[in-house]
Amino acid sequence: MGDLIGKVHSLETFGLVDGPGVRFVVFLQGCRMRCLYCHNPETWNMEVGELWTPEDLLKKALRYRNYWGKKGNGGITVSGGEPLLQIEFLTEFFRLAKEQGVHTTVDTSGNPFDLNNPEWMAKFDKLMEVTDLFMLDIKEIDDEKHKALTKWTNKNILDMANYLSDHGKEMWIRHVLVPDLTDDEDGLKKLNDFIKQLKTVSRVEILPYHTLGKFKWDNLKIEYPLEGVRTPTQEEVKRAEELLEIKK
Repeated sequence: MGDLIGKVHSLETFGLVDGPGVRFVVFLQGCRMRCLYCHNPETWNMEVGELWTPEDLLKKALRYRNYWGKKGNGGITVSGGEPLLQIEFLTEFFRLAKEQGVHTTVDTSGNPFDLNNPEWMAKFDKLMEVTDLFMLDIKEIDDEKHKALTKWTNKNILDMANYLSDHGKEMWIRHVLVPDLTDDEDGLKKLNDFIKQLKTVSRVEILPYHTLGKFKWDNLKIEYPLEGVRTPTQEEVKRAEELLEIKK
């Protein structure tokens, strides 16, 4: 499997918000979604990125294993971009990590998931075998709003959540809260209803919208579509957490 090459955008050696414990985080290059609030637009392009083999990437990660805590409650998270666009590389990387007893997490939007593609689903099943946790971003529960927000449908993303649930794979569900865009009470209630019927969700998180990535849009000379949109207040975040029945 040494001929597999992954395109990596960047690495984070001490991630604290990308899964349980302290994580070594790999951000892969490439994403087809165009979320209006994306804070990593430089990861969209699939034609760039630093080239790594799974073996060399794991060697790099294991140098920082002492950060993962004496109890071993940390591990490796692969994010992006969209990691499922490089599913074969991701699977081999995680296979090697599991041989070393490392906890593995995928942070994904679910956009490439395709129940109607048996060949792709066979690859996904192999990935599930070596993945301990899927962190799934559900941008919007309403399909039309999801299309307006990302340029893509959410139907296959909800399919993925159900598939993971049916196959006993642990999930965290994440939702970015943008004032007047993804914070309507009816939508949050529908999202909560959907999450409640899943059997393997161990955590739900609200991620408050921020503008820390706006400068990247400016650097890429792309017009930022949410110019002037404010960050949510603590009260708005708390209300969203209540609607999603998040217990602190």
